[in-house]
Amino acid sequence: MNKSPKILVVDDEPQLLRVLRRSLTAHRFDVRSASEGEAALEVFNDWSPDLVITDLSMPVMDGLTLCRELRRVSKLPIIVLSVKGEERTKVEALDAGADDYVTKPFGIDELLARVRAALRRAPAEDSAHGILTAGDFELDKAAYRISVRGKEVHLTPKEFELLSFLIENRGRVLTHRTLLAAVWGGDFVLQPEYLRVFIGNLRKKIELDPSNPKHITTEPWVGYRFDPSS
Repeated sequence: MNKSPKILVVDDEPQLLRVLRRSLTAHRFDVRSASEGEAALEVFNDWSPDLVITDLSMPVMDGLTLCRELRRVSKLPIIVLSVKGEERTKVEALDAGADDYVTKPFGIDELLARVRAALRRAPAEDSAHGILTAGDFELDKAAYRISVRGKEVHLTPKEFELLSFLIENRGRVLTHRTLLAAVWGGDFVLQPEYLRVFIGNLRKKIELDPSNPKHITTEPWVGYRFDPSS
C-alpha cells in the first residue's frame, strides 16, 4: 500500500489550522501542524514532510524566513498562504523558494488542487537518454531540442533556455526576477519588459492560440506559471 503524502501546515490561526488538518486528513494526507517557523523547522527535522503549507505573517519566525531556511536544506514543495494585498511579500516568498501561493480567503478545493499539482511536480526523466518528458513537451538539453505535441520547435538560444527552465519548473509560480536571473543573469532582474517580449515570442511558437495561452500563463504582478498539458 502506498504511504499517504506527509504535509506540514504552518499558521498562527488555530481555527484555520484545525480546518486545514481536518480537510487534508479527510483527503488521505498525513498532516502535522506548527504555529510559527521555528516550531515548523523542528517538525520538519523530526518528520521529513513531503510538502509544506505556510502562512507568511507569523510571530517568532515568519513564513518568508521559513521558506529560506527550508530551501537551504530541501527541495520539497512549499505553498504559501497570503492575504490579498501582500503582493510584495508573496513575490519575496516565491523568490526565496516557495513553489506556489494561495490567497486568503480560499476554498479547500483550490488548495487541494495546488497540493496535488505540487506533489506531481517531480520531473519524469529518461536517465538513459537525458530526455525530460512533461505533458505535450519533450526536452533534450544535450541535443538542444524541444518538441511540442510531437513536433520540434525552432527556438533562438535564449528562447530555448527560457522554455527549458519553464519545463523543468513546471507547475511552479516563477517570478519575473527568478526567470530573468536564471536565463539572463543578475544584471537583468529589474527589466521585466525584456522578459515579456520573450514570453510573447514563445507563446507564438508553442501555443495553439497565443492570444489565449494555456501553457505559459500570467500570474498578475508576480510572474508566470508553466503547464505542459494541453
